Amino acid sequence: MGETIGAAAAVFAGTNIDDIVILTVLFLTSRAGGALRPRHIVAGQYAGIAALVAVSAVAALGLTVVPDRWVGLLGLVPFGMGVRGLVRLRRKDGDGGDPEPIASGPLAVAGVTVANGADNASVYAPLFRTIGPGAVAVTVAVFAVLVAVWCAAASWLGSHRKVIALVERSGRWLVPVVFMVIGAAIVAQSMIP
Repeated sequence: MGETIGAAAAVFAGTNIDDIVILTVLFLTSRAGGALRPRHIVAGQYAGIAALVAVSAVAALGLTVVPDRWVGLLGLVPFGMGVRGLVRLRRKDGDGGDPEPIASGPLAVAGVTVANGADNASVYAPLFRTIGPGAVAVTVAVFAVLVAVWCAAASWLGSHRKVIALVERSGRWLVPVVFMVIGAAIVAQSMIP
């Protein structure tokens, strides 16, 4: 059980590092007197993550007709995304960032979360397929707790501009590396008899 909780926490953190920056910006917008309220941000983040988990669960069910050894090869998707991210980062030489998301309610925040979460689904689906129903339930519960932690951390970060700059700088290279580690772990897990 502890191993499942740890793995779920690592997967959530790895696939949602970029969300912490987006959430931080949203909380900053909220503090600046925008129409977006903290409750909208939290509700939208929960709705977005729930949608990503649901899509991933359905995709995982579709994968039941595929042998486990082959499903593990889907770990190459997040690994490839990580490599691609590092290559893009190297080409950009660290210039400029992504435009700030603009949101005005929970559905807009959920939309931003889902749009930013295609990478999440590509990791969650093969993970859900390989870990079994009990571990999936524990994983989803851990995700639910960590959404609250992510929102609280982003709210706190949203009040510290120097921290935001640090997270944005580190997130550019950290996210691709985490995707590569997650992808490699999925492939490796499928190779173990």
